[in-house]
Amino acid sequence: MDELLLIDKPSGMTSFDVIRALRREYAALGSRAPKMGHAGTLDPLASGLMLIGVGEGTKRLGEYLKLPKTYEAVVRLGESRTTGDLEGEVVTESEPCDISQGLITSTLEDMKGTLTLPVPRYSAIKQGGEALYKKARRGEEVAVPEKAMEVRGAQLHSVKQIATDRGRRLDAKITFDVGSGTYIRSLAEELGRRLGVPATLAALRRTQIGAFRVDDARSI
Repeated sequence: MDELLLIDKPSGMTSFDVIRALRREYAALGSRAPKMGHAGTLDPLASGLMLIGVGEGTKRLGEYLKLPKTYEAVVRLGESRTTGDLEGEVVTESEPCDISQGLITSTLEDMKGTLTLPVPRYSAIKQGGEALYKKARRGEEVAVPEKAMEVRGAQLHSVKQIATDRGRRLDAKITFDVGSGTYIRSLAEELGRRLGVPATLAALRRTQIGAFRVDDARSI
């Protein structure tokens, strides 16, 4: 039995949905599902690599959690949202003007290193023994903690102007190489702040965890 599974999570599933689907696979074979866990969640809108520990493999998940990660992200410049991604409601908006590819590239270069940033309000970080997102969904006021996040690399691939029903936006496609525990939603908002416009995460795909690559993963 494999002790570690590489799974390419599709967008629209929660991380625990992946575990449920794997358990159903075992059940369909007439086997009792072994203990399972994962080395790092992905938001429902995100896709990409998940490491699933199976049986004895769950004992090593703590090691995998500490590995650096690579993401392909689309940062939407021109609006911010309650959740930090397109699932939330628009909070602020401002049509991006005179933001060049060169300016975005140089701003990303300046973001390399360790940044202390607020975590998303809709995150699994616990406060008072309960995940922040649960408090946020109930409309409770939460004191959003800040966290050190490491940006090892950030490469801009393209900038595309799009028209939405709320006005013009810019979608910047960026690859982020980051340390463990870094929130790409926080980096997206920080990029916007440095550019002087609101920003949110429009798409996210995790392509690598340490030496593990999504190209070697199977679909669920």
